[in-house]
Amino acid sequence: MTLQTRRFLLAGGAALFSGGFAGGAGARPRHKPAPSAAPEAPAATGGTVPETPATTPVGPVDTMARWACILDYGSGATVLEKNADERMPPSSLTKMMTAYVTFGMLRAGRLKLDQMLPVSERAWRMQGSKMFVPLGQSVAVQDLVQGMIIQSGNDACIVLSEGISGSQEQFVALMNDTAAKLGLTNSHFMNATGWPADNHYMSARDVAYLALRLIHDFPEYYHFFSEKEFIFNKIHQENRNSLVVKGLADGLKTGHTDAGGFGLCASSERDGRRVVMAINGLPSDGARGREGERLMGWAFANFETAQIINKGEIVEQAPVWMGASQTVPLVVAQEFRMLLPHGWKNSTHVAIDYDSPLIAPVSEGQVVGQLSVVLPGGRKASIPLVAGQAVPALGLLGRAARRLHL
Repeated sequence: MTLQTRRFLLAGGAALFSGGFAGGAGARPRHKPAPSAAPEAPAATGGTVPETPATTPVGPVDTMARWACILDYGSGATVLEKNADERMPPSSLTKMMTAYVTFGMLRAGRLKLDQMLPVSERAWRMQGSKMFVPLGQSVAVQDLVQGMIIQSGNDACIVLSEGISGSQEQFVALMNDTAAKLGLTNSHFMNATGWPADNHYMSARDVAYLALRLIHDFPEYYHFFSEKEFIFNKIHQENRNSLVVKGLADGLKTGHTDAGGFGLCASSERDGRRVVMAINGLPSDGARGREGERLMGWAFANFETAQIINKGEIVEQAPVWMGASQTVPLVVAQEFRMLLPHGWKNSTHVAIDYDSPLIAPVSEGQVVGQLSVVLPGGRKASIPLVAGQAVPALGLLGRAARRLHL
């Protein structure tokens, strides 16, 4: 008997694009190799607009952002990137990691939302954006979280870091340990606020992925990012994320430094699909809002999630050599949903690939082949095909009868 590889093309396939995969929200987007050392801080962006467009599966897209990364939440696929793995000054986007660590402490019961934390002189004297914590008094953790996220309060970050770890320096060690566990290979923190400091950096991809993990890992606390305003100490401040204020996003954070320009991390869900975006290096607050709104709209308008095939669906009856049954159904081992650009579905196909005939005995659930979604140009993603039922081997008499075609 000679084994032959059987390849069949199935009609009605869909598409997978470069960088996409059928993972979940916890899946880690690919990283390019990390630089051996942090680069010098980029020069102030001023009014300079980088000429290089962003890379996307549907072709280049112009953007004023110096750094950009857009992820599809459901698959983790990258739908747009520009210098996405380059280390950049993250400014107050840093506070997303401070929030991640804080939420972890709340989840573990080591911190309570109604717990009061003391305000040190260091926190009170902290410059930059503030929630105006009162010196010598204590503030509830919930107020500090709101002040950190909504008002981008540097002072709130210091109070939280000191309350959790005893000092900001010890808290920063926890931030860096958490970043390593999350696989943020282009991130390193020197403080909890994003205050400019040597060797303090993130990449746009790390920012976007951290946002994805915040949404996925801490759904009970994500609502803080969508609050449009906050009043503390009789001071009213509006969320600095203009997309949140307009109702176009439900999070996450803005930032600004002279070296990094104006940055934004935002997420939005529309028609059951969520997108996470990180951009930085914009020349002004207005440009940040406009560019964020434009790119978010582009991401929703140009891609869709398609159900390719259902778990347990039979795609082929495979011949079996010397088995009690002459065929066995080939079954898809898992649900196959893919993110694809609009209009790509009709230009792709689905293929099944297995060695034929299969050799008895065959166990139910045994991996016997693969189903692949294939793009023009040969790029593909595959999932296993398994035997839908067991096929025992024929006994001696059965084998003899089969050979005689009885």
